[in-house]
Amino acid sequence: MQVLKQHKRMVLIGLLLVIVLVVSLLIVQNSYKPSPSITPSPEPTANSPTPTVTKSPSQSVTPSPSQTSTTSSSPTFYLYPGEVTQYESQNLTPVSAFLSELAQHPDVSIMGTQELDESTYRLTVTGLVNNPVEYTYNDVVNDFTSYQNVATLLCVEGWSATGLWQGVLVSDLINEAGVSPNATTLIFVASDGYTTSFPLSYVLQSNMTLAYKMNNVTLPPAAGWPFMLVPQNQYGYKWIRWVTQIDVSNDSSYLGYWESRGYPNNATVDNPGVMPASAFAAAEIIGFIVVIVVLVVASYMILIRFRRRYSSPEKGEHEISSGNM
Repeated sequence: MQVLKQHKRMVLIGLLLVIVLVVSLLIVQNSYKPSPSITPSPEPTANSPTPTVTKSPSQSVTPSPSQTSTTSSSPTFYLYPGEVTQYESQNLTPVSAFLSELAQHPDVSIMGTQELDESTYRLTVTGLVNNPVEYTYNDVVNDFTSYQNVATLLCVEGWSATGLWQGVLVSDLINEAGVSPNATTLIFVASDGYTTSFPLSYVLQSNMTLAYKMNNVTLPPAAGWPFMLVPQNQYGYKWIRWVTQIDVSNDSSYLGYWESRGYPNNATVDNPGVMPASAFAAAEIIGFIVVIVVLVVASYMILIRFRRRYSSPEKGEHEISSGNM
């Protein structure tokens, strides 16, 4: 106890350093989250993709993977019947590899894989429209011109998937309902409650599609059957799956599921306001190292000052007592 009393200040300094360390770690962990208000809405570029029209028939039955292995390195993935691995000299990610990534990152699905029934499924177009429309799966697949284009889904968690996506233009779907001139925003809603939004002008000018096939394979449930939005050059949290509703709105400030939790509404891949998970990790490590270095230096300086302050009197007293002898 006497030793503890003698080093009371050292104990207090140690506790203070521990508190500072904990607070610093919390600051480092949260200081790199993107803000939804610092970036403007995305604008289509001059080279916005134009999907290719295709007349190939679509099947609503989800196929099972065959035992045809790909030439990819380990792990080995398998191809579905009729699946293509290249398109116009571009290598495509196997559907099974895409499903594997989704399985390894379950947080990309807020309520797990949605198993929807084709007989009861409806895609509705509501909001600022002249006539709300309700489509069945077959209505969308068979009654609209089909387009296909290659696009890469880049997840902020650090993985990606490049696919040949086949589907219909969102513009064709909403035009059937008659869009109000006051509309500015399209809000996409999924069966699990997930939402995201885009400026109406961006959707129209970028030829955004609602896909029902990947690499010539009908989307499996985990990949978003019946429909998955394909917003090229946007991060993965904008690629909403299991779409059940398109709400035509004038709420330009609407924030979707992840956007309302801190991610930018503008998820353009080259947007500096969005930082992939690998960058988050690097920033946290660097920040942690900086905090540790600062704490070590501060501790060293405090200890030196403490020793000088409390060792000098003892030295003086020793000299005095020696003189008396």
